[in-house]
Amino acid sequence: MRIGLLTEGGYPYASGESHAWCDRLVRGLTGHDFEVYTLSAEPRRDAPPRPELPRHVRLVHSAPLGGGFPAGRRRAGGPRRGRTPGRRERRRFAECFGDLVAAFATVSPGGGPGAPAVLAGGAAHGGAPAGYPPAVPDGAPDDSVTSKADRFASGLYGLAELAREHRGLPALLHSEDAVRLLEAACHGPHALPAAPGAQVNDLLAVTAGLARALRPLSLDWYGDRQTPGLGGVDLCHATSGGAAALPGLLAKHFFATPLLVTEYGVRLREHYLARAAAPLSAPVRALLAAFQGALAAETYAQAALITPGNTHARRWQERCGADRARLRTVYPGMDATPFAAVADAAADDSKTLVWVGNVEPAKDLIGLLHAFAEIRKAEPEATLRIVGGVGRDPQAPGYLAHCRALAAQLFPDEAADVRSVGENPVSFEEVGSPEVPALEDAYASGAVVVLSSVIEGFPRSLVEAMFCGRATVSTDAGAVCEVIGGTGLVVPPRNPRALAEACTALLGDPDRRARLGAAARARALELFTVEQNVAAFRGIYLELISHAPARPAACRARDAQGVPQPFARPAESHVPGRWATTGAATRAAVPVTRAAVPAGRTPSWAAPAQERTAALPVPAGGGAEGGGASGVRGARRSVRWGAGGDQTGVTGAKERGQW
Repeated sequence: MRIGLLTEGGYPYASGESHAWCDRLVRGLTGHDFEVYTLSAEPRRDAPPRPELPRHVRLVHSAPLGGGFPAGRRRAGGPRRGRTPGRRERRRFAECFGDLVAAFATVSPGGGPGAPAVLAGGAAHGGAPAGYPPAVPDGAPDDSVTSKADRFASGLYGLAELAREHRGLPALLHSEDAVRLLEAACHGPHALPAAPGAQVNDLLAVTAGLARALRPLSLDWYGDRQTPGLGGVDLCHATSGGAAALPGLLAKHFFATPLLVTEYGVRLREHYLARAAAPLSAPVRALLAAFQGALAAETYAQAALITPGNTHARRWQERCGADRARLRTVYPGMDATPFAAVADAAADDSKTLVWVGNVEPAKDLIGLLHAFAEIRKAEPEATLRIVGGVGRDPQAPGYLAHCRALAAQLFPDEAADVRSVGENPVSFEEVGSPEVPALEDAYASGAVVVLSSVIEGFPRSLVEAMFCGRATVSTDAGAVCEVIGGTGLVVPPRNPRALAEACTALLGDPDRRARLGAAARARALELFTVEQNVAAFRGIYLELISHAPARPAACRARDAQGVPQPFARPAESHVPGRWATTGAATRAAVPVTRAAVPAGRTPSWAAPAQERTAALPVPAGGGAEGGGASGVRGARRSVRWGAGGDQTGVTGAKERGQW
């Protein structure tokens, strides 16, 4: 089958774990053809060289979310192509954009926000939630929530249809009309609590954010006369929510293409955390968060299946409106091959603790350093290796400098005697340095691997340590408990004393470390390998396509309600040749009689039932009575055996008994 892989900021250009996972998935599913559609954060001034891709990756489309709209990616419009939007387009835009804004910028009349608005309201007043999105109040009216969701969907798909017919949607989203519609919603009844305080610069910032988020509506990814685009794929697989899933929503709306959404990190949660740290006013933060919440709810409602990477992400999705029946946890696959040699090596009896990851405030290295000070009191020979570079957080460089200064203050360089050079028991290193040539070398050098995060998604460093057969001590954040599963020690976050006690217990008990390490390796090999991940998605692809066996774009037959009927005609009727010419118009032009049957007609067994009935000759004497039956039998006989008009030789062969 043909898979449309929808990514944002990763595969196939950018490096990182998202790229690695997509690459492993594509290379593992060689039986399918892939078309990659990727969104980047900013336009690339210098197009990077495309990495070598497997042969079954048929094409790659990329488009930026930021900067000016790329001319080569703009969807071709209708008759008004190249001109400014006219009065009719502006009126349609006002109607659709007004519905979209009113759906996410208001709360339900009952006093409690609806599902999308609840998330925005919580983020507006208290910043980004650290654990889960706020729950919907029990008294919230379901009908109002449904009405808001329907209105959001109506506005979103209305804008998509406008972009499909007219190429001026990006200009309209930046127009004064958009600002005025947003202002009316912010000052109207039932507006979000923070919305009435929006100033002109706030409204401009929100409209710019909406134009950026809605850019996929105007891309040329949805097919034209030359290329089918997403209209020709059998399944859309979005590797995250948010902007990456928006093309899949449009493919579902226009072509009824099934949509699969995979989230290893919930995009809405990432948006909350990023907006909380950004220098934005409360109205801007509330409105943009409300839009992202409404988009997430619509994505979960339209997805045929949602595959979270862990239970932590699954709970987020459930609180955001995802149906539990369409949720299926699929753990991310990781390559265990590089760590096999570490697990097979002799046990490390040193007193070394290893921390691996990106240095940023969420990792709480300050708490780890204070815990290590307590460990040194019980184990004077213990050392701590912090392996990793600076994270993506803007505060990460300053945080790393602060950690280095604290380590120098807590642990002055120590020397065995007056002639020796002192060494600090805490070292800061990076993978690729002479001390740590590869990632597996970092895990091999430690007896216990430590994770001290206060905010965590899927703890990849823990899985790598489990592949290496190392005992672990972790804080209870994100999916840590689900990953560890009883094969390591877990302590509360922001508790240096508990972290120190757990590390001291394992450093002093080598047998316990060995037992926990062996159990951790067995669990990781069972649940978190590339093979199990690829096998899971192979089954999911086949399951989803079994409910839509024919490409909806190629299915022209529809019932009275407009629902596609992929099996309205048997497969034999699609065999090329004059004898397979179809259509009621062809049969009407050359009527079927007992005397002659045209060579280019459709056989009776290949024509729909209603067309067979309409094509049967009716005797002059009447209908169903007195000759109707004989007329039907005669027509069937003439269709079966043909007459003098047969030009294919089939009839003659049958008469001679050769068939």
